[in-house]
Amino acid sequence: MTDLDLLVLGSGVAGLSAAVQAATADGGVRVGVLSKADLHQATTRWAQGGVAAVLGGDPDSTDLHLADTLSAGAGLCDVDAVRILVDEGPGRVQDLIALGAVFDLDAAGGLAFAREGGHSVARVVHAGGAATGAEIERALVEAVGLTAASVMEGWFAVDLLVENGRCRGVVALDPSGRRHEVRATHTLLATGGGGQLYSVTTNPAEATGDGVAMALRAGVAVADLEFVQFHPTALHHPQMPRPLLSEALRGHGALVRDANGERFVDELKPRDVVSKAMAARMLAQGVEHLWLDATGLESFPARFPTIAADLAAAGLDPAVDWLPIAPAAHYSIGGILTDLDGASALPGLWAAGEVACAGVHGANRLASNSLLEGMVFAARVVEAIERGKDGCEETGAMRPSNWLHLRANRPVSAANSSDTTKIREQIQHAMTIGAGVVRDAASLAGVDLPMPAPADRVDVCEVRNLATVGAALVAAAEAREESRGCHTRTDFPETSPALARRFVIGT
Repeated sequence: MTDLDLLVLGSGVAGLSAAVQAATADGGVRVGVLSKADLHQATTRWAQGGVAAVLGGDPDSTDLHLADTLSAGAGLCDVDAVRILVDEGPGRVQDLIALGAVFDLDAAGGLAFAREGGHSVARVVHAGGAATGAEIERALVEAVGLTAASVMEGWFAVDLLVENGRCRGVVALDPSGRRHEVRATHTLLATGGGGQLYSVTTNPAEATGDGVAMALRAGVAVADLEFVQFHPTALHHPQMPRPLLSEALRGHGALVRDANGERFVDELKPRDVVSKAMAARMLAQGVEHLWLDATGLESFPARFPTIAADLAAAGLDPAVDWLPIAPAAHYSIGGILTDLDGASALPGLWAAGEVACAGVHGANRLASNSLLEGMVFAARVVEAIERGKDGCEETGAMRPSNWLHLRANRPVSAANSSDTTKIREQIQHAMTIGAGVVRDAASLAGVDLPMPAPADRVDVCEVRNLATVGAALVAAAEAREESRGCHTRTDFPETSPALARRFVIGT
């Protein structure tokens, strides 16, 4: 295959934003987008709440957005990275609008702003009430179709192609299962997170941690894997991924109630606080779910049509029914360690979006900062490549003075079955029980992750990636003997100032 200037892995907001910007840049950049599913089937399309940004006409300030992000991050955010996010974010939202994304308007014809948990003011723009991800994905897929980018749908990246200390692309399986080298001067990992590590998740089946697993096998530094955000208000329902009852519902006044109908938590606290309070109450009451009371919200179907449709399909009417809810794995906070331009420790390899650890989220992501992060840092990757940058700098999360190096040698066991569906379920069960919302030394030690033998099949590669990432996550969770953000150790319930450091695996 002809060498590309930039190979983008992933078709979510980060990957497609980068592809559009690079393909339309001056100089005839050869861009390829490789996606294991079709372009629309990315985690971005499942995002409901919106994009947090300080836009024109809003009395909000970027300093306040920064302060809210730092507060949610529980002492582990990189301030420089957050400053970039809040300062450059509004411009990236305007770029998205210029591409054709349509956000909801208020009665006066201006952008409508919602408030979500952890935000001190209403600053979240949304589309279709709670279909923001789908609208952003639609706009970006259409924009990619109008560029000169080469699109490889149904291709699966197996491993990074590393030669003489530099990433030269990936080894990938085409839709028929044949191996190819897809070579590129620069490779951007925008492959999303690993929500499929858990039995209950809001992530699609494709979210198997592929980018982080490839980085781990190549020895590329990753960080903060122990921090997994569980969304507190996923609908308790057999459907998977679990339908998400957006943060915006609580922002508009929906209440969380326990099995007795009592309120027990401030619904507008950050997600980790609400999820932990729910997990504790469920354990104390011996129930599998609690309730979200949205009966007081006016015009529910008009304001939240996507959620209303999901509820109708489940036989629920939010005007009269309390909605069954339970925490579900939602977002991988950590990932491939990058500097402030998205450069990894391996020359030629870049990362942006959920697969990356740029230092923005710290120990817990502020609601609706994820889509913004993807747009901001994907653009910075392209700009850095355009100006000739080649290799990482000690900026942002890449500053080693704040690192604690870990060994990622936690063993996995050989799978005793060739049934990859069964192996995936075994991994999910082990991670949910041992490394879920709350953890302790005994639960983490009991996590047994089966690893199937290598094979050139996507299903095998995916479960191998889950086992690889799961083992690293558990190693980091065992080492972090404290509770911070969305990492809760019942045997170490306090936050330790000595551990306000980034746990790094790899070099």
